[in-house]
Amino acid sequence: MINENILLQYDAEVIKYSAKETIFSENQRALFYFQVQHGEVKMYNLNEDGKEFVQGMFTDGESFGEPPLFGDFKYPASAIAISDVHIIRLGKVAFFSLLKEHFDIHLQMTATLSRRLSYKAMIMKEISVYPPEHRVLTVIDFLKQKDGNPANYQIELTRQQIADLTGLRVETVIRAVKQLEENEEIKIINRKIHR
Repeated sequence: MINENILLQYDAEVIKYSAKETIFSENQRALFYFQVQHGEVKMYNLNEDGKEFVQGMFTDGESFGEPPLFGDFKYPASAIAISDVHIIRLGKVAFFSLLKEHFDIHLQMTATLSRRLSYKAMIMKEISVYPPEHRVLTVIDFLKQKDGNPANYQIELTRQQIADLTGLRVETVIRAVKQLEENEEIKIINRKIHR
C-alpha cells in the first residue's frame, strides 16, 4: 500500500515473524502501523467455545490494524502470522507525520479503509440473513472481484478458511460447496474451488 522506501524514510523497521507467531493481541494498545512485506497475516477473534472468526487476511503490500491507530482504541482482534512473514512496522507518531506530509497516501489509506468497512457491512448482512450457500458464494465473489474478476478464478482458501470468514462450521461449508457445485455455480477441479 505505502511505498516501502517512504516508510523507511520515516524510520520504519522490518520485523520477521514465524508462522503462527502473534503480531498483536486483542485488547492490546495500538502503537504501530503494520504492512506486510512478504507472507500472510490473519486477524481473528475467538468466541467462548474457541471458535475462530477471521476478520481479515492480508498479504504482500497490504496493511492491517489501522482503525485503532486512527480511533485511539485497543485492537478489537488479534493478528497472527499464517506463514513466515516480514512486516514493515512504523510507530504511530511517525505514521501520522507521514500522512500529514503525503496527502495522496492519506487519501489512499482512506479509500482502503472505506472498502474494508463496506466489506464488513456486507459480511455482517450475509452472516445474519442468508443461507450458507449464499454466504460462501459471496466470499468467493468478493475475492474474485478483488483479484480483477478473472475467468475461471481459483480460490486459494481452504474449506476451514472459508468457514472462518463466514462464521460457519467447516462441515456446513463442505455441504454448501457441494450444493453450489450441483447447482453449477462453481466447479471443483483437483479439490480447488473455481468460479
